[in-house]
Amino acid sequence: MYPIPVLPIGRYRAIFASEVPPRFSDFPGNAWRGALGHALKRSVCVTRQPECKDCLLYRSCLYPYFWDTPPHVGAEKMRKYENAPHPFVLETDEAEPLRLDFTLIGQANRHLPVFIHALTQAAAGPRGVSGNVLELVAVEQAALLEGDDWRGIFTPGQALTALPVPAPAIPPVPAECALEVLTPLRVKREGRHVGPRDFTFADLFGNLLRRISMLTYFHTETPLETDFRALKEAARQVSSKADLEWLEHSRYSKRQQAAMQLGGVVGRLTLEGTDLVPFWPYLWLGQFTHAGSGATMGLGRYRVAPT
Repeated sequence: MYPIPVLPIGRYRAIFASEVPPRFSDFPGNAWRGALGHALKRSVCVTRQPECKDCLLYRSCLYPYFWDTPPHVGAEKMRKYENAPHPFVLETDEAEPLRLDFTLIGQANRHLPVFIHALTQAAAGPRGVSGNVLELVAVEQAALLEGDDWRGIFTPGQALTALPVPAPAIPPVPAECALEVLTPLRVKREGRHVGPRDFTFADLFGNLLRRISMLTYFHTETPLETDFRALKEAARQVSSKADLEWLEHSRYSKRQQAAMQLGGVVGRLTLEGTDLVPFWPYLWLGQFTHAGSGATMGLGRYRVAPT
């Protein structure tokens, strides 16, 4: 048996009001992430240095913790990388433009008040979010990680009453399942993004295994220790039926001063005749952590569906 990842995950929902109907692009997650990042830096940065990495507070300030996430000193993993996985995920819904769902992972849940404050400031700023000036009216929290039982935990002028965020109990393993990829999933194989014709279960699982392992290592006190090589090899043996297509999203990067295309696969990946036991904890948790690059903006979102 393989150890099960221990990963506390809090799901939250921010509800806004607007004097006029908001208008977003087809990829509002990028706009929300940018506005939120600027607001968080204005809220918590005390030195006002232009470059975080040159700042004395780099490893203790909440702005780099959320937006740069530097590996801690002495980290045994990701020593060749400048950034660890960020501990949050944003989710938007075209049908609900005045709602932003967000997920905080591990120790990031301790900083929920700061995150809510930054959201408030981002939405109400002079330019708002992508030109939409919004007012935060409520924040809700999911009582259970899976399901639609939302509890009100904050309204402006009232105290925040957040629910505890323990590590979730993984539900029973289904006999079979499919994965419905809802937003572009961007994973690489040998340095190239995998397209819909070549996509395999191993492409997704390898990314999930690495992402969830890193999240436990950098954002919890219970880093995952398992036989990574054996799990990856087992994933390569899984047969799957892919009904996928490539979907492009456009975004503008202020950092790079250029328009960028963020394409990835969407659709359905059906697992056929597979013992899901070794993979199930990662597949289930991945619904909330997302997978692939751009996860914090809402890319790589999928859900487990019955077959």
